[in-house]
Amino acid sequence: MTIPIAINSAKTAAGLRPDTLGLDTSEKVARLVCDTRLGLPVLVGDGVDMAVIAPVETLRADRFAQLLAYGAPCLVLSARRYAALMPDAPPDAASAYALALSAATPLDQIRQIAGGADVAKGVIPADVVPVSCAAPLMNAALALSKAAQLLPAMMLWRIPVSARDTLLRQGLAYVAAQAVLDELSSARDFGAVSAAALPMVCSAAGSVQIFRPDNGGPEHYAITIGTVNPDQPVLTRLHSACFTGDVLGSLKCDCGPQLHAALDAMAQAGGGVLIYLNQEGRGIGLANKMRAYALQDAGLDTVQANHQLGFEDDERDFRVGATMLSMLGIAQVRLLTNNPAKMRILASHGVDVVERVPLQVGKTRQNAHYLATKALKSGHILT
Repeated sequence: MTIPIAINSAKTAAGLRPDTLGLDTSEKVARLVCDTRLGLPVLVGDGVDMAVIAPVETLRADRFAQLLAYGAPCLVLSARRYAALMPDAPPDAASAYALALSAATPLDQIRQIAGGADVAKGVIPADVVPVSCAAPLMNAALALSKAAQLLPAMMLWRIPVSARDTLLRQGLAYVAAQAVLDELSSARDFGAVSAAALPMVCSAAGSVQIFRPDNGGPEHYAITIGTVNPDQPVLTRLHSACFTGDVLGSLKCDCGPQLHAALDAMAQAGGGVLIYLNQEGRGIGLANKMRAYALQDAGLDTVQANHQLGFEDDERDFRVGATMLSMLGIAQVRLLTNNPAKMRILASHGVDVVERVPLQVGKTRQNAHYLATKALKSGHILT
């Protein structure tokens, strides 16, 4: 079950000429994400406000020293991280907070505040206080850090608009803050890249098709088992990548057993599709997942660990699965899942979930608390 391979099909459909060399907004934001992951400062603007933002986790010390020429930065934290650091602070509806740093605050201490310490506790020094900052600038900064799968913590220097041209000549990329937010929150278009038959242990009649998003993000895979009739409800699973469970056989989660049980169920049913989403660690990436594991070893549960690092309970985007199923011509599914959120997202994006097929496998002594947390805090149906 494959769809025609088309290179840059989404952009062609959008009416862009093949000889256009200028970057569109999506490409500019993708460049900002890459620069952020590399530890490069970037520019964002909000009307009359202009700021240099730089990732706490990957910014080099020499670049940090150069940026201090613009004064002491603000440290932008997510509301989750701020609440973890300031549990006695009054509740606020803000999604991001800015802390005024001293020009003498060393980079290592800033990283500890951001969550880079071994158990990600961090301490806010007495001279570091909350400060007002334009919400679009802060939210764009955090969106970039999450898209780059770094700790959600960015340093921000407010600069005069007149300094913009100088920084652009030095190679810094610029995008308006609202454009960053709109682009990173929008559903992605995909192109089919390649496909081939792949006999597997569960079924000799298997195939894998690769889908690539239009923003240069990670590719996702459609794994077809047996014969699939898209005119009938298709046995389907949305499975998020789990290196530790799928590859290493980790006992801390049930992901590996769920993956193999789903493929076996499809083989026994004569056909099915598994959408393999490269959204490791509930969308926070493997490095942050290992940080969360260290926090769990220190006594936190899965959700508490994510919050301690500054993330939401679940940062995955299941719209990706809905888009891929639609591209495969699948409008009705029998969904192998214990997670009602997947059902809601598919239904809200045009995929009819005619049946939820439970997938309760892989419970171990080591993951019993993890599974209980999924049921209690994330609404998974495990009974």
